[in-house]
Amino acid sequence: MTTVRSARLAALPPFLFDEIDRKKRARIAAGADVINLGVGDPDRPTPDFIVEEMNRAMRDLVNQQYPAVGGGLRAFREAVAEFMERRFGVNVDPMRHVVALLGSKDGISHLPWAVTNPGDAVMTPDPAYPVYEAGALLAGCRVVKVPLSHEDGWRPRPERLTAAETTGARILWLNFPSNPTAASADAQFYEGVLEWCQGRGVIAASDLAYSELYFDRKPPSLWQAGNADIESTPAVEFHSLSKTFNMTGWRLGFAVGHEKVVGALQEVKSNVDSGTFNAIQVAGAAALHRFDDPVIGSMRTLYRERRDAAVEGLRAAGCHVDIPAAGFFVWAKCPAGPSNGAMGLPDTQDSMAFCARALDQADVVLVPGAGFGPRGRDWFRVALTVDAGRIREAGRRLKSLVPR
Repeated sequence: MTTVRSARLAALPPFLFDEIDRKKRARIAAGADVINLGVGDPDRPTPDFIVEEMNRAMRDLVNQQYPAVGGGLRAFREAVAEFMERRFGVNVDPMRHVVALLGSKDGISHLPWAVTNPGDAVMTPDPAYPVYEAGALLAGCRVVKVPLSHEDGWRPRPERLTAAETTGARILWLNFPSNPTAASADAQFYEGVLEWCQGRGVIAASDLAYSELYFDRKPPSLWQAGNADIESTPAVEFHSLSKTFNMTGWRLGFAVGHEKVVGALQEVKSNVDSGTFNAIQVAGAAALHRFDDPVIGSMRTLYRERRDAAVEGLRAAGCHVDIPAAGFFVWAKCPAGPSNGAMGLPDTQDSMAFCARALDQADVVLVPGAGFGPRGRDWFRVALTVDAGRIREAGRRLKSLVPR
């Protein structure tokens, strides 16, 4: 049979989570008590008021037909505009600056189709959420990795790149609170990035999926930067209801940005999908109207307890960990490895080796930082997806892997 797999797919790196899931299922099938700190999927239910609104909306005949054409239901887009104003103090036109998405991953992966041409460069952080790179490659773009480091607070410094690297650049991806590094950024950081982008014709694309999972200060929007003007700044920001409202399976998000950027993204979506189920958008609007509901605050309290348990356990296991101020993850440096017999010194473990040992010998699922880019080689990610007691147990198991 002739080859059927396209060159586009061949250019993609292996999807790390598929292999992790395969190994996890094999351990569970063998009877192991596996603690899964891998994929960031909330273990708590969607709040009742959202489910009840969904149940009501599903009975409306108009919601059983094709979804609203264009960028989504007016009611949902108006709820987005209200959310942006109440949460960030940013005024947006719901019909010009907002587009509904099948989860933020949908918009992130399709943005290069909308605003780049084959051969253009897309700048992605290293390490970073893999979809930034995958979307660029599938659109025929050149990927320029912007190195991140612990010393720089895991924030990109695009000004350090050479002219050759940034020639033809069209998009610079940002993600704070970050997946995987759990780093945060302030409005001043966004001001500097926007200044750099505007001088080069680069679209700043911010992934703000974890804006409401904070423990200290509220994470800002890119649109709160002093030099950001949604009418004139070529930028876009992606939001998700998945983590804030425990709605990962519902597939609902939105993009807020300059009219031409959002319009181009909407045009792509009009050609490749039929939109988000209307009833889900109705329920999503209800969620956004109540983003400051006490039930959302109680989830932040829950995640704080889990974060603290993870930090304590990882540090006891010999890992360097900075306490995250926001987000759904903890980012840790791999501990020293087994003794080097010849010299009596510990070997440095890379993340692939350490995470393999964690699953094989301790039945703990972690995500190796190498899967997010070369700069993540010595780090790994922990998702706060199980209760604090299980996280503490995972820490004890990981400690058993550390050389005495």
